[in-house]
Amino acid sequence: MTHIHWFPGHIAKAQRDLKEKLNLVDVVLEVLDARIPDSSAYKNVEKLIGNKSRLILLNKADLSDPDYNKLWAQKIEEESCAPVIITDLNNQKDINTIIDKIVEISNPIMLELLKKGLLPRAARTMVIGMPNVGKSSTINRLIRKGKTKTGAKAGVTRQQQWVRINNKIELLDTPGIIPSIQQDQKKAIKLACVNSIGENAYDNEFVASELLKILKEEGYENIVRNYYRLQEDKGLTIDNIALARNWLIKGANPDMLRASQFILTDFREGKIGKITLEKPSV
Repeated sequence: MTHIHWFPGHIAKAQRDLKEKLNLVDVVLEVLDARIPDSSAYKNVEKLIGNKSRLILLNKADLSDPDYNKLWAQKIEEESCAPVIITDLNNQKDINTIIDKIVEISNPIMLELLKKGLLPRAARTMVIGMPNVGKSSTINRLIRKGKTKTGAKAGVTRQQQWVRINNKIELLDTPGIIPSIQQDQKKAIKLACVNSIGENAYDNEFVASELLKILKEEGYENIVRNYYRLQEDKGLTIDNIALARNWLIKGANPDMLRASQFILTDFREGKIGKITLEKPSV
């Protein structure tokens, strides 16, 4: 399989449900993957959320290249006119910053409600983003409890539910959004690399091979070679990595399936290094 097929039915339904829920919220919390800030962004988000206030999280910054995090945050902030917070969710300071910023964004909205004679209430916030960018993990960290189901597989969050952060903020958790049609296969491949597309939609060997090409193009070849102890005279390929790690099958042939799975997992877990697969254009 050398083409990525996607958009499972439950995600299509989640996108329709999201539009119905938007009239219930005051602030939209959009989560992006810092390793692929462009590919993990939903291009029609402005049309989708209308005039709702938005806060953008550049998440998984602990896995991305720190040299590019601030550049991406600045670019996204300029283009979206929305505040951007770089976070890895393991830093309590980041969590506090998110809470403070949601309160700051929602304060004018709450004041307008009071002027209309309505009773004070918590600001209602919706969390949106592609699958596996960290939406449920974000909510879990914000409420400091594990009430919302999380998992490593794309699209694990199926149900929408309100969760309370504090007396000023409530969150509506939603499954990730994927465009119904993805014409750009380069972006689809990057989404597969970070596990934002269901595993049934692609072939591991194909995606791992494409990942190695991207890593080489983006200047990470040396750290990949060092991690897998790959000699300089050997090309950066799955079979050479398999041979270097002694991942073999019958006849001393490289175990391509095992090597592909390891390459993808090692990248996703940050074992190879802190890597960003796309750079911000100037």
